[in-house]
Amino acid sequence: MNDKRHSILCPNCRKLISVDELRCPYCGTRRPGSWWKNNLWTQSYYGPEQLVKTIIYINLAIYFISLIFIPRASSLSLNPLTFLSPDSFSLLLLGATGTESIDRFPLYLKAAGITPLLIDRVTRLWTLLSANYLHGGVLHIFFNMFALRQLALLVVREYGPFRMIVIYTFGGVIGFWVSYLAGVGLTIGASAAVCALIGALLYYGKSRGGVYGHAIYRQIGGWAVGLFLFGLLVPGINNWGHGGGIVAGALLGFVLKYQEKAQENIVHKSIAAVCVIVTLITLGWAVLSSLFYRIMS
Repeated sequence: MNDKRHSILCPNCRKLISVDELRCPYCGTRRPGSWWKNNLWTQSYYGPEQLVKTIIYINLAIYFISLIFIPRASSLSLNPLTFLSPDSFSLLLLGATGTESIDRFPLYLKAAGITPLLIDRVTRLWTLLSANYLHGGVLHIFFNMFALRQLALLVVREYGPFRMIVIYTFGGVIGFWVSYLAGVGLTIGASAAVCALIGALLYYGKSRGGVYGHAIYRQIGGWAVGLFLFGLLVPGINNWGHGGGIVAGALLGFVLKYQEKAQENIVHKSIAAVCVIVTLITLGWAVLSSLFYRIMS
């Protein structure tokens, strides 16, 4: 039996192995005892539950910031559709995306007598990422976070935490890029990224097959059909973003592969790290630039 002082959990498959192993006997990971493979990041931020909670906390933090920046009287109405709803200009400053934001944002600022910052004069493509963390009201963020929690944990289980981050980030950006190309004026919400998780799970269920695969495919297919019907019946829903997110998620699932086909490796972890860093920089820029514009207005 291995001395516990000389045993570790493999940073990839989480099986107990000797710290001196040159290659994990279970999943084949090279040098699993290396310090750089056993730091905070490679431990998946203390597990999938904490990872998903962190994404939810970031969404909540950005939502509260959007309420503080430019509050409006209607946000305190008893109408559940507008209760605690951020001002549209506040959302625009914080990184709502679409043709109004990417193509015409400097015009709005100039009309208000504000000189746009250099990056906003050149491009607002960064809003394709920031818009995934903005929400238009309590019901909006509640339903998106509820769906995120349910779906993200399943994606983590079948794809791994790092591939989930990549699918969530790229899927959201691609979904909003599709809606921008379709001419959607202004759009926000985590639903494009959540739909990417749906697409990845649809691909997983169809590709894996068997009783379990078919069960996943039917269950997630129900989510997709419900989302489609909801988009048809309720005005203002970004169906282009939803559809683009689902297709992007399925393609990303195919390219990245799921756990049963290939274990997560350093490439997946590196791409996920880039996604996290770029997201934090983008959200930081969104808050700081919005604060600047708010002071100047």
